[in-house]
Amino acid sequence: MNAPLNSSVTQRLASADGTDLSLVLDGRVLAEDFPILAQAVRKRRLAYLDNGATTQKPQVVIDALSQFYTHSNANIHRGVHWLSQHSTDLYEQARTQVQRLLNAPDSQDIIYVRGTTEAINLVAQTWGQSIQAGDEILVTGMEHHSNIVPWQLLCARTGATLRHARITDTGELDIADFKAQLNSRTRLVGIAHVSNALGTINPVANLVRLAHEAGALALVDGAQAVAHGSVDVQALDCDFYAFSGHKIYGPTGIGALYVRASILKDLPPWQGGGDMIHTVSFEGSTWATGPQRFEAGTPHIAGAVGLGAAIQYVMDIGLDTIAAHESALLARATEAMQEIEGVRLIGTAAHKAGILSFLVDGIHPHDLGTILDTDGVAIRAGHHCAMPLMSHFGIPGTARASFALYNNLQDVDALVAGVRKAQKLFGV
Repeated sequence: MNAPLNSSVTQRLASADGTDLSLVLDGRVLAEDFPILAQAVRKRRLAYLDNGATTQKPQVVIDALSQFYTHSNANIHRGVHWLSQHSTDLYEQARTQVQRLLNAPDSQDIIYVRGTTEAINLVAQTWGQSIQAGDEILVTGMEHHSNIVPWQLLCARTGATLRHARITDTGELDIADFKAQLNSRTRLVGIAHVSNALGTINPVANLVRLAHEAGALALVDGAQAVAHGSVDVQALDCDFYAFSGHKIYGPTGIGALYVRASILKDLPPWQGGGDMIHTVSFEGSTWATGPQRFEAGTPHIAGAVGLGAAIQYVMDIGLDTIAAHESALLARATEAMQEIEGVRLIGTAAHKAGILSFLVDGIHPHDLGTILDTDGVAIRAGHHCAMPLMSHFGIPGTARASFALYNNLQDVDALVAGVRKAQKLFGV
């Protein structure tokens, strides 16, 4: 489903000096597409390794936003003038791009949302209206708060029960415990495709199959997956799949939720207002069909257009190619960090995406992040919105370096040098 490298990217990679070509892509060449990476931070070259929190934006996405507001801005749907029709076309073309990214059966299976958090809340507040006392929802022990708290709120309203499947000390899901937690009362299973705190890649297709065998639906949090490898919702056979645009080089405030068509047609509205209705009277209203029923009010039109541009950008490079590049970076960084005495890796699953979480003896993660920042190295420090996961490991948080397509070996070297510098400063 992924397109090959486009000619401009191929030419630019071929003209590089080859230093990073062993990493599949030359991140230094691709970094030229991202204006923010050209600036110095604290008078140092910026090594941006906080991609798990948000990715930077290529010029094509910035241009798409600017072009929209300069030449295409109008409200969508029902407008009879050219600008409105043109804006609507761009908005719906971007929906088709999301369909391509996820290999969804139809673009009408895609609902625009602000991001993964809103997508999961949408499911909890629409499909969740069918939940009753005694029902159960099952999540894993590595979930982001956005795949825990909405279900807690739903359970508090309905008397249902939220359960979680254990994880192992390597940060992998305990499949036996997951199976044991499934029963006839399980209505839905919430699964992170990739752990944002550990990088663990879950065997989603197998977990979805187990959920379906138990009679439950399956929701997949794809926030950390869509930018780092191919996603095929038809192969996964999931019922819901959510992601955020800002994790895949797109704008903030835009994301998407895939819903299986047979489920989508029966979901009640979420928010009321303009554009989600068919008819309105004081005696009652009827609803629009398809995804429009869940997109009340004026949406983030420019954000959708920018998201479409971001999807085209990564698909031109090839998501499998990006995955291989990030995997090589992760392997090099893991090897280098393991050579540093006093460094403890948190999350050593056999199958991981480009996320490296770690602790350094005698140095708080926040202090480490601050020291790295003085050398222009940006990482994340804290619990990563995964406090139950941190409790499992008996720690308050970790330092987390997360890789993207524009990172290279120089970024890895800067991270390692910064950790060694911190150890010297703290005398550990």
